Amino acid sequence: MEEAPSVVAVCGSLREPSTTYLALEHALDAAEEAGAETELIDLRRWDLPLFDPDARERGDADALRTLVSDADAVLMGTPVYHGMVSSALKNAFDYLGRDEFENTTVGLLATAGGGSYAQTLEHLRTGVRTVHGWTLPHEVGIRGAADAFDADGEFVDSALEARVRKLGRMATENAFTEPKPT
Repeated sequence: MEEAPSVVAVCGSLREPSTTYLALEHALDAAEEAGAETELIDLRRWDLPLFDPDARERGDADALRTLVSDADAVLMGTPVYHGMVSSALKNAFDYLGRDEFENTTVGLLATAGGGSYAQTLEHLRTGVRTVHGWTLPHEVGIRGAADAFDADGEFVDSALEARVRKLGRMATENAFTEPKPT
């Protein structure tokens, strides 16, 4: 019997409450239902000082590297700020590298207060490729994220909920996928 895959989500939002956090919770619920063991890394709770390449061991950096390295799949979620990833997610990502991501399945999610999220997802894909991670072809962008959830944190649009849940399922189903060299 194959072991349950480990799916870790990194939430790049520091807002309370956070639509990025809510969306990642839904994705991880679907991952659990698909058989994964899951964990949500809420960067609000982590001590990750501004990245300094000459001081890579500060704060919770080692714990973050261990958690991501041990994961079979990683979901990265970010709010869209000025068309880019949040500084919190970028800072956490700077502490990570090939040792943590090489041949790891990565799912991407971006929440936008207004319009476009495409450029943000492209930035994430580029970063993941740079550290030799493997991004899922299915990614999720949420426009008007403040209106995407009801007061209980549930999606108001079932089609959007299905896309987010698909991200969690795909991360689980592809957690042990080894990309083929081209």
